[in-house]
Amino acid sequence: MSRPRLTFACGLYDRTDALRTGDVKLKDIDLEFLAIPSPRDLFDRMGGNQEFDSSEFSSSEFISRFDRGDCPFVALPVFPSRVFRHGYIYVNRQSGIHAPKDLEGKRVGVALYTMTAAVWIRGHLADQYGVDCSTFQWTEGAINHAGRHGEPSAPPLRKPVKIAHDPQGRSLRDLLAAHEIDAIIGTQHPHPHSDIAPLFADARAVERAFYLKTKIFPIMHLVVMRRDTYERNPVAADSLYRGLVEAKNLARERLHKGHPLMLPWVHSDIHEMDEVFGGDTYPYGIEANRPTLEALVRHMFDQNFISRKIPVEELFVRVAKELR
Repeated sequence: MSRPRLTFACGLYDRTDALRTGDVKLKDIDLEFLAIPSPRDLFDRMGGNQEFDSSEFSSSEFISRFDRGDCPFVALPVFPSRVFRHGYIYVNRQSGIHAPKDLEGKRVGVALYTMTAAVWIRGHLADQYGVDCSTFQWTEGAINHAGRHGEPSAPPLRKPVKIAHDPQGRSLRDLLAAHEIDAIIGTQHPHPHSDIAPLFADARAVERAFYLKTKIFPIMHLVVMRRDTYERNPVAADSLYRGLVEAKNLARERLHKGHPLMLPWVHSDIHEMDEVFGGDTYPYGIEANRPTLEALVRHMFDQNFISRKIPVEELFVRVAKELR
């Protein structure tokens, strides 16, 4: 009898690469790993057309779909992309913005208002610094190239937000440099310009202190499986989860053994990672990520993405054992 075949689309991460190379194999399932380096392209293809059996996917888009009750996906508690976001707030030096509160009432660019990174940054600004983000004048657009940022299929907000788009289709970086907007929040650093500066001069120190206080390491992406695929073969979710855990743990071992990265102080970074995160910056499962997941749900509720503060256990299918 032939083994079931499962397609899995994901970015090129060290923590998933062993599934791509075949160094880690799934039990009783033949996995076809589809490497798609652009997250926006991947999300648009999975969200719009359900092209793959399983894939990396936007956390905020999945949670929004789940809240509507008609979600075509189930989620696994695997989080291939996590990024601290304080360092992704940039301002024009002429805008008079020196502290987070100064952002109130300003013109703020964002690649997509609904993207997970933007949810986190607004949450940080509101929770940590008391910023009223409802006063922002929003402009959407790609950060470093002309035009829009993808073709998302996320559900509409429960309370509409007024969002402008540059009629000439210029990048947010160019608008910021020209001081036609005052700030950018997003997923990329804008290309350098003499009038563009980060809001936090030492964002790494701010983010480190934030994690030590809250134990929140912002989750950007999770892993979803098409609901029809899961219902035909529920064991596939458990098998994929176990394989992803094994691949991530193998990447951790390899990182500690050698010099796989072109970073001159990589071992100092590894020592800091071990000290701050207990050796595992990317734990999987619900319990190890409860502070982060609950904060994301709370931010989405406060920002009118979802109708209730969903218990995080409801968001994920049950796997045989919550490995990390």
